[in-house]
Order: sequence, then structure tokens, then C-alpha cells
Amino acid sequence: MWDWPPDVLDEWFTEVRPLFGTDNNPAAWPSERGLRIGCQRLNSRFIAYRKALSLDDGLDFHSFRRSYVTHLIEDGWDPRFVQEQVGHEHASTTSLYTCVSSDFRTRTLRRHLDSTIAAALQTQTGKQA
Repeated sequence: MWDWPPDVLDEWFTEVRPLFGTDNNPAAWPSERGLRIGCQRLNSRFIAYRKALSLDDGLDFHSFRRSYVTHLIEDGWDPRFVQEQVGHEHASTTSLYTCVSSDFRTRTLRRHLDSTIAAALQTQTGKQA
């Protein structure tokens, strides 16, 4: 992730986007020739930047979507909310997009094991009383 200043998007919408002369255009990312910048153009620019920065060829524009899903899940957002955010009909599709870190998996496993053990000990203590 990049450590961009919080006002980058605000600057885009207030200072840069108006230079396109598209005041009545509803698109967030207008082009000088049409309503929106197309996917093919975004992909070709992304590939050019990826090559210039010597990033892995496996990194593609769709990686941002997978990262978005993963970060939401790791930050504790409800899986159903995440599924709706990305427009997946089935939770299994969303799970394919989720590439959580080993630290997240370890923390999740530890949390569930701790609660299971605590519940077992509480049940055992309750039976003895």
C-alpha cells in the first residue's frame, strides 16, 4: 500500500479533474475524449507502470480488487458486507478473492481456540459446582 496524503482524492476532484472540462460528466475518472477512461486504457497504463517499477508480472489491475476484499476481511468487516461490496452473488466467490496473511490466520485460529478452551473450562467448572 502507498502512504498517500489524505487529501489526494480531494485534490483530484477539486484541482485536476476540472481541467478536463467535463463539468456535466458524472464520471469520477473522465477522459479528454469520452465519458470515462476505459478498462483497456487503465490496464495498459498499469502494465507500463508495473514494468517501469520492475514489479512482478503477476501483479495485475485486478489485484486491487483482491486487496480490497482481503483488507476488509482482515480489518474485521462482516463477510456478508464484503460480499455485497464487491457484488458477488455467492460467498464462495468472495472467499476466492480473500488472500489473508498467515498472521491473520494465526490470530483467528488463536482467538477461536482460546474461546473454545475457555468455554470448555467454564462448562467443566459449572458441572463440579
